[in-house]
Amino acid sequence: MTVGEVDAARNGFDPHTILTSWDTGEVIWDGKGHLCREFVVEASDKDVEIAPGIIFPAWTYNGRIPGPTIRAMEGEQVRIIFRNRGSHPHSMHFHGIHSARMDGVPGAGDVLPGGEFVYEFEAKPFGCHLYHCHTVPLKRHIHKGLYGTFIVDPDPARHPEHEAAARSRLLGTPENRGWQEFVMVMNGFDTNFDDENEVYAVNTVAHAYSRRPIVIDRARPVRVYLVNVTEFDPLNSLHLHGNFFDYYDSGTTLTPTLKTVDIITQCQGQRGILEFTFKDHEPGHYMFHAHQSEFVELGWMSMFDVRGEIA
Repeated sequence: MTVGEVDAARNGFDPHTILTSWDTGEVIWDGKGHLCREFVVEASDKDVEIAPGIIFPAWTYNGRIPGPTIRAMEGEQVRIIFRNRGSHPHSMHFHGIHSARMDGVPGAGDVLPGGEFVYEFEAKPFGCHLYHCHTVPLKRHIHKGLYGTFIVDPDPARHPEHEAAARSRLLGTPENRGWQEFVMVMNGFDTNFDDENEVYAVNTVAHAYSRRPIVIDRARPVRVYLVNVTEFDPLNSLHLHGNFFDYYDSGTTLTPTLKTVDIITQCQGQRGILEFTFKDHEPGHYMFHAHQSEFVELGWMSMFDVRGEIA
């Protein structure tokens, strides 16, 4: 493992906080008599400690990598006020359904340093999505840190045949509070800019969840929003030790697309939802990690600390 500690205060973010930090914006009237969920996102240049003593010259959304986890409900109108405080042109491209003029690509939402653009669209489809900068050269803008998770919770009223499952995903409902939800963004860092990664992680800091395992209440089910934005490698993966999970590809269904698996493989930009439980397990530390040994040794190794009495 890496030796030493990363200074979360200097970074301005902690990977443990990122796990459960949802940005739900502010509900406002949009000036046309409609309710709108509004978010403010700023791009900036920032040095980030990605492993003990390893400082990466990053580009960030709201000063962190990954950027804020933007969360809305299916059908809501979303407005993102994007301000570029960085030294290069940047944008925000959302995976979802929207018009071409809101696509965040050159000519449609690309923003020069000091500029601003407002993205507006309906939150759809429900699922686990991502957003990232789409300015060229694309591999550099993504790799430097301009990406984040975009979660669209299902509207239970639109899915009466799966209302219970939809309510369990809708933030703020009693059914949702019964779950332990985490967002995990698999990423890598090319520290010498040779198009090969030297550090791998979940939520940026190498071995963060090995040094301080994620505490799990064995009595409550677990839901993981998993996103892969690793540049320079064709695939990344997650393997759960001692357990199996159900998987929802892109999170766009309310029934699993894969059942009872212990490894999921994702190309860059792929994402999905994992659901599992430790209720029949004894307490203890359970590993989860990439199933590429190189990634594990270079930072992508984690632990769940399962706690609770055995009935």
